[in-house]
Amino acid sequence: MTNVDVGGGDRLALAVLVQYRMATTEQMHWVIARGVRIEQTRRRPARLREAGLVDRIILPRAGRTRVWFPTRYGVRLACEWPEMRGRRPSRTVSDPTAVRLKVGHALTVTETALAFLKDTRRHGDLCRPLDWIPEIHHPTGSGEAVIPDALLYYRRGPADGDNGAMLRAFVEVDRATMGPERLAAKLTAYARLHRYVPTVSGRRPTIQEPALEDRRRHYPLFPQLLFVLDRTGPTGAKTRIRALRAAASEPVAFSFLHDVPVLAAPLTDLLRDGPSAPVWRPVQDPAQQVAWHRWP
Repeated sequence: MTNVDVGGGDRLALAVLVQYRMATTEQMHWVIARGVRIEQTRRRPARLREAGLVDRIILPRAGRTRVWFPTRYGVRLACEWPEMRGRRPSRTVSDPTAVRLKVGHALTVTETALAFLKDTRRHGDLCRPLDWIPEIHHPTGSGEAVIPDALLYYRRGPADGDNGAMLRAFVEVDRATMGPERLAAKLTAYARLHRYVPTVSGRRPTIQEPALEDRRRHYPLFPQLLFVLDRTGPTGAKTRIRALRAAASEPVAFSFLHDVPVLAAPLTDLLRDGPSAPVWRPVQDPAQQVAWHRWP
């Protein structure tokens, strides 16, 4: 790996690409190196590519946008690092054809991550690049699972003498490629995850000693659920929020909505005002507009 600094910026660049799946040069610049000139950022993935750790596709649009993604070698190397231990990279993340098929949604997810990262820098909150973790597999039984587009770890800046609250959120990025009913079905799936307790092989769980499963070990409190709506326009966003509200009235979602904040906002609002602005609408009361990290 000639000229690759695996102990510094190159290491972070590779870790981000493995975790985020893919990113444009400009997105990489904002995530890992906003304090330097973009020319320096352009040289970094090129250097990693020479070492066989990343590759790229070029989108056939104005400017011939370069989209970078890790190779199998890059994934294998990065997943050995302590900061990446336990990550479950996509099986197709290193295949150029699969990258082309997934590029629209994946880059929108990365753009959503950037909105949160930029917001923390403006407001003194804390959200590091690797605090955005895409596609964590959460089983719900019977061979089914919930796989959020991302899990967000976010610490609010100190206020009123405290040390800042640690927040977690599941983020679903909707690009209007499915009907409103299918989007709303995701809320029901999260409700099933919320109440799911798997049985332990060989014995039955009891009230005194319930089966402990990964979700409850990792999340003492169930993360908030944030729906980010893209490519809809104002009318389409209202339609999709109405569908989420209808799903919230179903019996399976009643206790879930009582315990877990579920909010939705257009991506255009997040990019314009920042995710910490009161641009989020609670699905139970879409007439309100609230800040996700201060609700309820």
